[in-house]
Amino acid sequence: MERTELPVAVFDSGLGGISVLRALVRRMPGEDFLYFGDSANAPYGVRPAAEVRELTQSVIARLYARGIKAAVIACNTATSAAIGTLRAAFSDIPVIGIEPALKPAAAQHRHVLVLATPLTLREEKFAASAEILPLPCPELVEFVERGELDSPALTAYLARQLGPYAGHVDAVVLGCTHFPFARRAIRAALGGGVALYDGSDGTARETQRQLVRRG
Repeated sequence: MERTELPVAVFDSGLGGISVLRALVRRMPGEDFLYFGDSANAPYGVRPAAEVRELTQSVIARLYARGIKAAVIACNTATSAAIGTLRAAFSDIPVIGIEPALKPAAAQHRHVLVLATPLTLREEKFAASAEILPLPCPELVEFVERGELDSPALTAYLARQLGPYAGHVDAVVLGCTHFPFARRAIRAALGGGVALYDGSDGTARETQRQLVRRG
């Protein structure tokens, strides 16, 4: 099969990357996609970076052997820990990581809360003119993996985590691809006026750009 006819692989530690897949399908409806969610090993955000790299590279190697024309790492944690290693190992195809949403959020707002897993927050370097407030939320990944998006337990968890920031931030970066699925509950915990940012659309744009550039 010609490389151009192969699917684009989309990888995440679980279900979260479906938020990126949705953006990819909207932007490139004519492409074929192959989704792999490593729910057996989720969540990645609490694992050591070396283990995340090993897990991610193992999956991408399997998908590459099957036949793909690009790999989208639809996981903020795996992008932070493994993107350089993946690009070196699979240099003949585009390997696209999550486009960070912090830059556009910080450009438009003064007080930005960054929700992410602990590993993503350790790996990311925040530099912006806005006040950046990083907040690990690893349990939120597990709520999404269970499909628990509007339960009293989720509401109580977000009230504990986000309640102290209500009225003090004007933007929130959803720094994990699982988190957009809990968008409604996050907005309710912080108040309706807070702007929410995630990297899905930026990642889809970059994937399209890379595919066009490589023909």
